[in-house]
Amino acid sequence: MNQLTDYILSISNNQEGYMIWIWIIAVSFIAYLITRYVILRIISSLFKKTSTKLDDILIDKGLFNRLSYVIPLLIIYNFINVIPDYMIMSRLILACIAISILASLNSFISSINEIYSKSKYSNKLNIKSYLQILKLIINLFGIIIIIAILSGRSPFYLLSGIGALTAVLMLVFKDTILSLVSSIQISSNDLFKVGDWVEAPQFGADGDVIDIALHTVKIQNWDKTISIIPTHKLIDSSFKNWRGMSDSGGRRVKRSINIDMNSIKFCTEDMIFRYKKFDLIKDYIENKISDINKHNLSKNIKDETLVNGRNLTNIGTFRAYISAYLSNHPKIHKEMTFLIRQLSPTENGVPIQIYVFINDTNWISYEAIQSDIFDHLLAIAQEFDLKIFQNPTGNDFKKL
Repeated sequence: MNQLTDYILSISNNQEGYMIWIWIIAVSFIAYLITRYVILRIISSLFKKTSTKLDDILIDKGLFNRLSYVIPLLIIYNFINVIPDYMIMSRLILACIAISILASLNSFISSINEIYSKSKYSNKLNIKSYLQILKLIINLFGIIIIIAILSGRSPFYLLSGIGALTAVLMLVFKDTILSLVSSIQISSNDLFKVGDWVEAPQFGADGDVIDIALHTVKIQNWDKTISIIPTHKLIDSSFKNWRGMSDSGGRRVKRSINIDMNSIKFCTEDMIFRYKKFDLIKDYIENKISDINKHNLSKNIKDETLVNGRNLTNIGTFRAYISAYLSNHPKIHKEMTFLIRQLSPTENGVPIQIYVFINDTNWISYEAIQSDIFDHLLAIAQEFDLKIFQNPTGNDFKKL
């Protein structure tokens, strides 16, 4: 190789030197074609035959395509001395080599992110923001090296000049620094991760997190729109993460049925006889009647003086029915809070609140189960001689 270089230098001052330069360009181009369309295709076909998908990701991200530029550039650089003013050209070639290597590093980091996102650890820790910071640092130093090559100065000389621009750099990269701190907070405190249902009303976001990057967090809302929120602004404000609900295995139902107060009354014998036919509360009715009779007899209270003794009410019996119905419902979580209570009366009647948890956290299934439960309760309320309260409509006024 040294003899060939000496030979090229010996003829570089005549016209044949330029012909050799053209020949070098041609050889470099052929080397590029062989590398790009022969060697890389062989490598790609070999990688596709393997069972692992890691090597396929390296190909898809274009790592080897970018490395293919380095070989012809190295050939040109090795024989750059054959042309006049070769120092300028050598700097350009070196800069091109540095750019190719820098692009390859970026592709490799992107491949790492893609490989990690397909692993089982991606749900525990998102590293995309950290890899973006690594890219930023590598690109920053890469630009410094490229400038140093083109200018012919030492990279350390340029780095010393950057120290004087620290304040300016802090201002330019202010959002990046804030986003980095926010990303560390997200990961260390496990605030949210890809796939979590996050609600941030101040940003109009309510849906699943689909991407956590250095500068932005993407949330796909339930209407399929995508909200893009700056990472540091989301951390600085309040948001709700519904992951706890999903992990617990139960989704809360907190809804009330308003009972018209005019329909609340003591139970008559006919009503009690009718209620005993309801299998869910048959035992409740018998035990309650037995307990009430014992109390009234002990106080010498006669049946015709209802106001002096204890008696069943239709609204209390309805609450017992709701409790029994939900206790036997297969979709109600038995190990979480189970509460059927009466709230304070309002201008809209007496609210009977159902506070339970459904054991299916899927949104669609949850809504269907909840609707089925209240369909049944609203329909059966009239069996207890109760009326559901609602504001009068046009038809009500027509009847008047």
